[in-house]
Amino acid sequence: MKVMIVEDNARVRKMIKSFIADLADDFSECADGGEALEMYRRSRPDVVLMDIEMQTVDGLTATRSIKTAFPEARVLVVSQWDSPALRQRAQSAGAEAFVVKARRKSTAEDGIRH
Repeated sequence: MKVMIVEDNARVRKMIKSFIADLADDFSECADGGEALEMYRRSRPDVVLMDIEMQTVDGLTATRSIKTAFPEARVLVVSQWDSPALRQRAQSAGAEAFVVKARRKSTAEDGIRH
C-alpha cells in the first residue's frame, strides 16, 4: 500500500510511519498542505494521512484541493484535537475519516484499514 503523510512535524511523520509500517510498503511525505496536491499527483497514494494544522496551507484546504482534482482520493484527516465541529469541517472538505492523533499503534492502523 502507498501512503502519503502530510504533516509539518518531522518527528510526528516518523512516528506515523513507524506505526503503520506493517500496512504500507511505499511512503511519500510533505511538510505542508501547499505541497500536498503536487505530491499526490506524482505519487498517487492509496491513502493520504493529512494533518489539519500546518503553517502555509492547512490540511482542510489541502484535502479539498486533492478531492477536487482527484475525487477518488482517500484522505484521512489526522488531528490532535477532537470535536464534532472539527469532524464536520473535515467531512465537508472531503475527508473519508477523522483520526485523532494518539501514541498507540492500533489507533493509526484502525484509521487506515477502515
